[in-house]
Amino acid sequence: MKVALIGVGQAGGKITERLARFDADMGFGAVQGALAVNSAEADLQSLDVVDTQLVGADRVNGHGVGGDNELGTEVMQSDIQEVLGSLDGRVTSKSEAIFVVAGLGGGTGSGGAPVLVHHLQQVYDVPVYALGVLPGRNEGALYQANAGRSLKTLLREADSTLLIDNDAWHEQGESVEGAFETINEKIARRVGLLFASGEAIEGVGESVVDSSEVINTLRSGGVAVLGYATELASEDSGENITTAMSVSRQALLTGTSLPDATTADSALLVIAGRPDAIPRKGVERSRRWLEDETGSMQVRGGDFPLDSDRLGALVLLGGAERSDRIEAFMERAREAKEAQETESTDHADQFADDRLENLF
Repeated sequence: MKVALIGVGQAGGKITERLARFDADMGFGAVQGALAVNSAEADLQSLDVVDTQLVGADRVNGHGVGGDNELGTEVMQSDIQEVLGSLDGRVTSKSEAIFVVAGLGGGTGSGGAPVLVHHLQQVYDVPVYALGVLPGRNEGALYQANAGRSLKTLLREADSTLLIDNDAWHEQGESVEGAFETINEKIARRVGLLFASGEAIEGVGESVVDSSEVINTLRSGGVAVLGYATELASEDSGENITTAMSVSRQALLTGTSLPDATTADSALLVIAGRPDAIPRKGVERSRRWLEDETGSMQVRGGDFPLDSDRLGALVLLGGAERSDRIEAFMERAREAKEAQETESTDHADQFADDRLENLF
């Protein structure tokens, strides 16, 4: 699947950089162009693989918007023509989709990504998807409120929004910085494999997935979810039937980017590994199991030939917004917004006393 990537904000830029690097290192050739857009100049300077574009220089002087997603919306809106101009040569005639990547809790990413998606929809006739990262439960009320507003807007503007919950792929005991590194690496590997799943790397599979199947799975709109799991493969494909079933179950039940999201309008199952190790019966049984588990009659399946000693399952769900995890997050975001509004009262009121005169 040939894609153009645009990272917005600090997290969006870092993930886009990881994705572009992973695609290049693996030799997939799926990422046709990549751009990072931010209002904080220092964050852009830390990137060395993707091209960069500073926005809002006249408003925030390259220092970022400080978590203010309304300001993030304004600076993206005011500089949108410069951003669209920077995409010349990066969104090419080969591009089959555009992904706008952002952390939904920050200021530039949560405010700017929906604006960019909206304008891209007016300019290009390929699907425009969002890849959004939800803040973890412990990341503070501002991030929860930002992400709630951003997600609500993205779901309206994007053709589909692939969600990654920071809590889903967080290793226990890691530092905050280490956790973000781990999550970004997992996103790059999983999403990078999804992009490349139509590309035959070693040999030709019997039923190779192509980009149209990814696009058709995402056609449901709303929230998309990605799951992944791998196990060591046997030399004999017949012995890998159980392995194929096992990794498919793990990918959906314990390995998704949005835990507990198992009900969907559509789904795609990709079994990756050496062509001679991929069991046809195992792929078909796994696809039927996924059909039952998701309650969807639109479940596509196929191979991804990959030179590896492991067998992997990649599960993509489309139209998966009817999940308890989404409901819980939106409730958390609403509570955070209400708390913000309560705190935004005039702090001078608590010192109001008729016996004291104002200085001026």
